[in-house]
Amino acid sequence: MTDFRSFATATIAGLLLAGCTTIAPPVDVTRFHNAQDAAIIAGSVSIEANDPDQGHSRSLEYATYNAALLRELQRIGFSEARSGSENSEYIARYTLERSQISAGGSRSPVSVGVGGGTGSYGSGVGLGIGINLGGRPKDKIATDLAVRIAKREGNIVVWEGRASVEAKDGSPASQPGLAAAKLTEALFRDFPGESGTTIRVP
Repeated sequence: MTDFRSFATATIAGLLLAGCTTIAPPVDVTRFHNAQDAAIIAGSVSIEANDPDQGHSRSLEYATYNAALLRELQRIGFSEARSGSENSEYIARYTLERSQISAGGSRSPVSVGVGGGTGSYGSGVGLGIGINLGGRPKDKIATDLAVRIAKREGNIVVWEGRASVEAKDGSPASQPGLAAAKLTEALFRDFPGESGTTIRVP
């Protein structure tokens, strides 16, 4: 996992540099929490992917998102669990979906399993994993990232959010590395964010 994380971090950095001259599409972000009543106190966190494929076919993509999420969580005050992920104070579970959108606007993902249900006081943002297995090229690639942060003790969800972006198929912004950086940065901007409101992050 360390090798994957290091490679994924380097990949994100390279793609961000390559994307500096590219106009990245905006990201739609929705967050849910009750931080106005009970402040979220940052602590150690482990990151887990809702990955029914066990990571065999998309291990690099998931490692890229793990690295991007860890970077953002550390930026807002969380720390990586180092004495064993099972001992972290929080668990950040995420679900990733990528699908193709035709010129007519129809979305055609191929679902492989369903994201885990941790319980939610928000919109229930767990999603299925989407993998395109072929067919004629579509006009856009849609990437959806859903994250839930829960206290390990009692599995109490303290924050959840969803970020979605659409980019032209084949463009830099449609690639997993750049999409991971863009989605996670938008999702955790001004953490915890306004609850129950969808915003568009340029």
